[in-house]
Amino acid sequence: MNLLDSLGSLRSLTAGPWIYPVVATSILLDVFLPVLPSGFLVITAATAAATATGASSGVPSLLLLLACAATASVLGDFLAYRLALRGGARLDRAIARSRRLSLAQERLGTALTRGGGLLVVLARFAPAGRSVVSLGAGAAKRRVEEFLPWSALAGVVWASYGVGLGWLGGQWLGATWFSAGVSTLALFLAGGLAAYLIRRPAAAPATAS
Repeated sequence: MNLLDSLGSLRSLTAGPWIYPVVATSILLDVFLPVLPSGFLVITAATAAATATGASSGVPSLLLLLACAATASVLGDFLAYRLALRGGARLDRAIARSRRLSLAQERLGTALTRGGGLLVVLARFAPAGRSVVSLGAGAAKRRVEEFLPWSALAGVVWASYGVGLGWLGGQWLGATWFSAGVSTLALFLAGGLAAYLIRRPAAAPATAS
């Protein structure tokens, strides 16, 4: 029973400064490994912070968590962009080995290639969309000033949404695993909607013809 109690406490698992490097590392790397639960980590930490009472409570700071998540998102995007800029055929082989990246490239690649900057923001929410955008921008030799500002905006919007979901869930349902799960589901639903909106422009010409 004591073990269940400790596992049931989000605060006990997110307390301490270690949560920031863990969240940052997960976000930084999930541009290459989209299976990493970076969104869940952000939401879990924000949920724990939602009912905090004072700075001495040991739970994460919402502002620091937001800054950490947004910064790691932009750094990861830029790293993937730079690697793809030099990658060439090796990048194509790496994407081909990943079923999720290949599927995302097939579904989103055409729309994102011809789309504007707002699609970069939408793609940050879509499954593996961030990877397709960052690697695709580098492979297409896009200039950094064309890519990085939109990547920064996407990182801030995504981090704000994740932290906001965690905070709202914690306020309404308490700092529990159930609350974090509900907020994570909302994040996944936003990802599905983003993928749908990205694909719609590509489907319109085919219907008209």
